[in-house]
Amino acid sequence: MTSDLGPLDELRERATSLAATLGATARAGTSLGQERAVLRLFGVAGLDRDGRPLAGAVVDRWMRGSREGLGSGITLPFAMGLLEYDLDPQHLALDIASGTIDLALESELLLQPDRRAVAETEARRLAREALDRIDSDRIARQELTGLLGDATRPWIGVTMTETELAGALNEATALVAAGADVLRVEVPIGRELADRLHDAGMEVREWRPSERRSTGGQARIEPAPTGSQRALAEVRRVADRLAAQRRAYVRIQTAAQALWAPEHAVVAAFERVDLVEVDPMAEIVAAGVDPDRTLSDHAFAYRLHRRAGTIVVVGAGSLVVAPDLRVGVPSDPATRSGRALALQLLAVSLALAEGVGPAQVAVNALPPWITDEPWAGARAIAEVEVRRALFPGHPLAFSEPDVSPEAAADWPQLLAAVLVRAGDTALVMRRPGRAGGVVRDTRAAARVATEAAAARVPSDLAGIAADHARISVEVALATLEMLAERGWRAVSPDPHEAGPRSIGAEGVAPRTEAFDPFA
Repeated sequence: MTSDLGPLDELRERATSLAATLGATARAGTSLGQERAVLRLFGVAGLDRDGRPLAGAVVDRWMRGSREGLGSGITLPFAMGLLEYDLDPQHLALDIASGTIDLALESELLLQPDRRAVAETEARRLAREALDRIDSDRIARQELTGLLGDATRPWIGVTMTETELAGALNEATALVAAGADVLRVEVPIGRELADRLHDAGMEVREWRPSERRSTGGQARIEPAPTGSQRALAEVRRVADRLAAQRRAYVRIQTAAQALWAPEHAVVAAFERVDLVEVDPMAEIVAAGVDPDRTLSDHAFAYRLHRRAGTIVVVGAGSLVVAPDLRVGVPSDPATRSGRALALQLLAVSLALAEGVGPAQVAVNALPPWITDEPWAGARAIAEVEVRRALFPGHPLAFSEPDVSPEAAADWPQLLAAVLVRAGDTALVMRRPGRAGGVVRDTRAAARVATEAAAARVPSDLAGIAADHARISVEVALATLEMLAERGWRAVSPDPHEAGPRSIGAEGVAPRTEAFDPFA
């Protein structure tokens, strides 16, 4: 294809440069989420005696008694506590959460060089065991796909609707029987985000167990939210059994909310989650999370995803309307798409900066609002062509959006049209519904698109599609330049704010402790 798509090289270079600057700052910070993730890596799991997530309860206790503050990290005080009290990580965590043990005492011991040295040795041992577990699960995925075979790409996925483990196991069985290759699980809201939203006066819907305790003739199953670590381990076990029966590997994909990226990465690595959805730009622009917190958390998470071999599925970009609000004039579809493209490219560039390879970063090809635009088919083709040119080596992904019934009826037809030009496509994610028919129809569309693509020579874009592609790229470049010059205020949802809302800002700090057991 020889269509003039605009300054793609300049756009890519600008994103790479900006990601390098942002990434350097992100790597220099830590957060409450990262400290919780470290404890999870060390083996702390489950709930405390009051039913709170144990890793979070320990970090909260430690923060209340820490003289050095968040930047010093919990790693060495926790390792010292393990040695001083001769406990395993889980029991030490329970005693800290209950107030029986105060890590402030262990922090004092770290001032002695000989005691610090043994704490560092213990922390490295725990880190090595965690990395060995991650490596083992990565190898297990490779061996299983080699033994069982793999589903033909694109993999067809369906979102699970059951929110409790007991029902989710039955639902997983039904979805795989209907032909699904990927089971998508939504992770419940984390405690930190729930508390922040509650403090802001917002209603938060939290998971509550139902009366159901078992599935069919199975043994009693203790209630747990489907996206919890314990539940994901069970879904993984069932998915492997179903994969053996159908002779093709079954993947699990998870989606988590803001402030959860580090722990999301740990759970994904430990429970062999195959794909995770990430969108740091949406957390900043749409969810109002502090940019420093978001970028630091995702930098930490990307490194774990790289080690685990988890495929990172990057969102198609947020809807940015701040410039429209400032001038009082709505933008055209190509301009909205260009802003979203800029943010998606920046998110992808941040992942690449942390060493995640292009084949491990799947790029969502269509913004969710594209079906509501005039000439949606032409614009969708332009979106795919731009991403195919801008992200060489990256597989594309298509996620069915939650839109109006009219737009929902158009989306499968839109998908069939763009798959012909999509090239390497890793995933097509469908919304819940008549699973058997949806999976069958989607697979048929993908097969026909592959055959049609092989029977034709790619053609240039023309008309609305060509204009949409060129304008989108030009706007994307201008958006990145505004970000570099004006900071996050350039994409703030409120034209009167200095920048995005700062949810989680108190939970991030520059690292003051240089020791890293995972280095």
